[in-house]
Amino acid sequence: MPPTPTPPRGRFAPSPTGALHAGSLLAALGSWLFARHVGGEWHVRIEDIDPPREVAGAADAQLRALARLGLQPDGAVVRQSTRGALYAQALERLLDQGDAFVCHCSRSALAAHAGVHRRCVGGAPRRDPSIRLRVPQGTRVAFEDAIQGHVAEDVHAVTGDFVLRRADGYWAYQLAVVVDDAAQGMTGIVRGADLLGSTARQMVLQQRLGLPVPRYAHLPLLLDARGHKLSKSLDALPFDGTDPVAALAGAWLLLGQQPLAATTTDPRDWLVLASAAFEPGRIPRGPLAASHNTGDRDPP
Repeated sequence: MPPTPTPPRGRFAPSPTGALHAGSLLAALGSWLFARHVGGEWHVRIEDIDPPREVAGAADAQLRALARLGLQPDGAVVRQSTRGALYAQALERLLDQGDAFVCHCSRSALAAHAGVHRRCVGGAPRRDPSIRLRVPQGTRVAFEDAIQGHVAEDVHAVTGDFVLRRADGYWAYQLAVVVDDAAQGMTGIVRGADLLGSTARQMVLQQRLGLPVPRYAHLPLLLDARGHKLSKSLDALPFDGTDPVAALAGAWLLLGQQPLAATTTDPRDWLVLASAAFEPGRIPRGPLAASHNTGDRDPP
């Protein structure tokens, strides 16, 4: 009997470092629209593998905000903090293959090399070394991003040997996200353009682990008036849930879509209309300038 085909799947994967704001709403809606556009599932994964940066209660607040927006995942929410065994298994495979190695280099030691690791530099052994992926000269990646177009990177030159497990014992984002996207059967990754620089490293990892490579689409970044990413700005006001349809409509317009002739106040009904009207080709490459109309207020 032939294997059951995997349905198209996308995901929204916030880190619990704060409240859901206009920038994260843009990523959530964009990933939901892409998944629904191909008749696929949409999942939510909490990327809580960096406890020092987490804000207590942020993950649950983000999930409540998504629920108020009508953005309900197709399945249980996955939390990376429970999946260490999967990451350890992948890391062990990379070590066994000779693709990963123990590294005693500190950030200060690598500062003279612009922070890029191409070989271990001298220094005393560290009590808690990191583990890095070996990225030899000639390691290059090229792919077609659904929004940003052709992307090519010399991974050896740009990032060098990158971290898989940090010196403090926490899992590195690159390893965790690659393992989880494959384990969850993700076929399309839609996220902010701030993560475009991570994609080449993730594709190298997918190759080394023999994992499928999903399609990628990187949404334009939402910037404040000073040109800073909104998530790092004082302008990143949290979504307070008072008018979810207005918040969705504001994000919809930022995604370059035609205004919807919708009179509903129910976000679930609004999402049905948006799903039918969505045109991926209208999304700008960005970046986008945020306005005070973004978020809980009425769109312009």
